[in-house]
Amino acid sequence: MIRVLIADDHPVVRQGLRTFLDLHDDITVVGEAGDGAQAVELVAELAPDVLLLDLKMPVLDGLGALERLAGSVTKVVVLTSVSDRSDVGPAMRAGASGFLYKDVDPPALVQAVRAVHGGQVLLAPEAAEAMLSPQNDQPGPAPLTEREREVLTLIAAGRSNREIARSLAVAEKTVKTHVSNVLMKLGVQDRTQAALYAVRHGLA
Repeated sequence: MIRVLIADDHPVVRQGLRTFLDLHDDITVVGEAGDGAQAVELVAELAPDVLLLDLKMPVLDGLGALERLAGSVTKVVVLTSVSDRSDVGPAMRAGASGFLYKDVDPPALVQAVRAVHGGQVLLAPEAAEAMLSPQNDQPGPAPLTEREREVLTLIAAGRSNREIARSLAVAEKTVKTHVSNVLMKLGVQDRTQAALYAVRHGLA
């Protein structure tokens, strides 16, 4: 059972999300928050598996809530109506595992909750484009070795270095080297951006 907390300052939106999510046998909504501060409090109190978080809320906005939730085991999916792409990068760097817009199809939202709960990174196409767009004018990435491509695919699946090492039957230190090489060759700064690259280019 995936335990979900909804944080949105619009009661109608919260009720709509709760009604739809509760239709699924593997998902239960354990609480609702009307602002970012309340969301942080309820995460500490209820320890949900996934938090659906709006960005524009009173008292404490979504980015502020993400910063306060740093280190939490709760996976956060930003669910916003704001079309400003400049919010995507800060949200992902602050710890979000997903970034979706409120016009997402309901079945896709359910799949997102399941995917993020399973350790994957999931973004709306527009959000993924925003994360990668600063590289559009740069030269293409250096080619990856077959092993580096395997590592990249596992990164995109949300695997840790230890899990990758176990999967490939190599030392964890070796995996760290491969990860560093992948980030360097792709010209990205972290695993999230590497995962986005893999999704965008059909490697995940």
